Amino acid sequence: MAERAAFLRAELTRHNHLYYVEAQPEISDREFDRLLRELQDLEAAHPELQTADSPTQRVGGAPLTGFQQVKHAVPMMSLDNTYSAEELREFDGRVCKALGVERVEYVVEPKVDGVSISLRYEHGVLVQAATRGDGRTGDDITANARTIRSIPLRIESATPVLEVRGEVYLGHAAFARLNEERAAAGEPLFANPRNATAGSLKQLDPKVVAARPLAAVFYATGEWTGPEFATQAELLRGLKQLGFPVAALWWECRDIAAVIERAMELQQREGELAYDMDGAVVKVNRLALWRQLGATAKAPRFAMAYKYSREQAQTILRGITLQVGRTGVLTPVAELEPVELAGSTIARATLHNEDEVRRKDIRVGDTVVIEKAGEVIPAVVAVVPDLRPPGTQPFDLFAHAGGRCPSCGQPISRDPAAAAWRCTNDDCPAQVRGRLEHFVARKAMNIDGLGEAILAALASPVTVQEKVDDGLFGQKIEERVLPPVVHDVADLYALTPEDIELRRPNRALDSKAASMKLATKLCAAVAASKNNELWRLIHGLGIPNVGEGLARSLAQELGSLDALLAASAETLAGVRDVGDIVAQSVVDYFANPRNRETVEKLRRAGVRFDRVERAAAGASTDGFFFGKRVVITGTLAKFTRQQAQEELRRRGATVAETVGKTTQILVAGEAAGSKLAKAQKLGITILDEVAFLEKLGETNG
Repeated sequence: MAERAAFLRAELTRHNHLYYVEAQPEISDREFDRLLRELQDLEAAHPELQTADSPTQRVGGAPLTGFQQVKHAVPMMSLDNTYSAEELREFDGRVCKALGVERVEYVVEPKVDGVSISLRYEHGVLVQAATRGDGRTGDDITANARTIRSIPLRIESATPVLEVRGEVYLGHAAFARLNEERAAAGEPLFANPRNATAGSLKQLDPKVVAARPLAAVFYATGEWTGPEFATQAELLRGLKQLGFPVAALWWECRDIAAVIERAMELQQREGELAYDMDGAVVKVNRLALWRQLGATAKAPRFAMAYKYSREQAQTILRGITLQVGRTGVLTPVAELEPVELAGSTIARATLHNEDEVRRKDIRVGDTVVIEKAGEVIPAVVAVVPDLRPPGTQPFDLFAHAGGRCPSCGQPISRDPAAAAWRCTNDDCPAQVRGRLEHFVARKAMNIDGLGEAILAALASPVTVQEKVDDGLFGQKIEERVLPPVVHDVADLYALTPEDIELRRPNRALDSKAASMKLATKLCAAVAASKNNELWRLIHGLGIPNVGEGLARSLAQELGSLDALLAASAETLAGVRDVGDIVAQSVVDYFANPRNRETVEKLRRAGVRFDRVERAAAGASTDGFFFGKRVVITGTLAKFTRQQAQEELRRRGATVAETVGKTTQILVAGEAAGSKLAKAQKLGITILDEVAFLEKLGETNG
């Protein structure tokens, strides 16, 4: 009997693999069911013969009471994405520059529109399956994963620990069949395959999951104590050899040009795949380079998702203007004949840089195709050559700008590494304004009331009008030009109410300087920011490659801005989520005498360099919000949005701005809109303000 049971297990496992992974079945469904029933009968009569990896376990066990939390040994990070081939080239430029090489090999794979999963095998046996969750902690869905027939319950490997990562999905045919069954049963239909997949994996009854034809595809590993692969291509081949389904379409590419070509081919061939995909994933092929490139707080620097966009419209390019950013880069912007796209009127769109304009041969007067990149930033993606009017000229940024910055009139120079033209004047008003706007922003120093208009007036010469009465000829209006009073972020702390009042936009001619209520309030807000948390100051300085998440990590690890100033690249690279690229960016930033002087001015102004949030370190790991990814939407009566976010962070939560597949809780106040609707569709836990306060009280208690 034991031999027969072992034979049946091996045969059923082999046929499962042939059917669900190789798509080459050798026996009929009826014959498969006959073998399965025989094994079920044997195990029922002799329970000692049943094993954890038996195919009979795929039918699902008893319902679960809830999902346990699983901490990932290796974080499951999300990917940065782009909708532009030019941004793929920029990604390649950053990779090559960081590695000090001229060319890098990549692998291109489909970006499966499914639900991320991590499988843990110990000595070849599946022992745990988990969702991605917030990237560090997910739900234990082992019972549900066992029911997915394309997931092997045992692999031919004696490796002590092997974690395999991929996506669970519902295929096109399976999704259509599932919705037909739901319609016949009078149940609401699933909106799309991904929602159906997410809803299935969250079922507490594995038998329900077993009844839904979920499948999976794999592309990465987590913790692995066995021999390592040298390349991503070897890893994919190795996973397939171990019995895991991998993408049917993927390629090794010798350079970024081949990557773009294959990504376009993948889009044309997406109909060959059984699942939905929304783009291509581009990864540096050689795994040894991944550590060298490092990662940001949320995404690796060795990979990029190139997402396909299909919302497009045609309009006429009326002109090209140039914007100057806080780093001095001149960005060409398309001025368009207004056109409706994705529910909004588009009159301007990004052209990225001069190289992209020339590659697409975009000219003023052209009829162009625009699309929303990620439904956020409109971009010009192509020209309609047949509609080009006579007399148009190729775009030359240097000539267009007259060789000078449109903001300050100083010379511009070409930066070949960034495929960009830059203003060479660090005192350029546009750059100063950009740095100031970043510094006072809500996710940096959070100085309320200092908007773009008032900052522009403080950082540039401004002409003001005043009514004066000389006592002889009566009142008259005089104009005078006031010089800028802010040249860097530290100058904000030297402002007086008079400085602001005289330059305040829309100030009435007869405004009494003595009142200065708004100006006084703004100065008070600036002064209050001196006691902000250290991460806000680090983020506000605008160090290249350092966003909010990394600023928090640096603040927690180093404890003061002085420690950050003194840290070597090697020390910084050892900080959580900080790789070699970020480390060098920090060192280079503080090596600049101008930046050092700004820091010293901040010190003299009394800005705190050492206020570090440490409350989360003492948060209870048993608290409701600990380790959860939370989004807040709508208006709360008891808190401002900022206060609520800080309460969550003190309890060990990760606060996000957007609702997505990693969101675990949505706090919904009054007038909650699209985020609430999206959370409902995704099956995310939703708390109103009353429930939110109750959970805060429990956690605090």
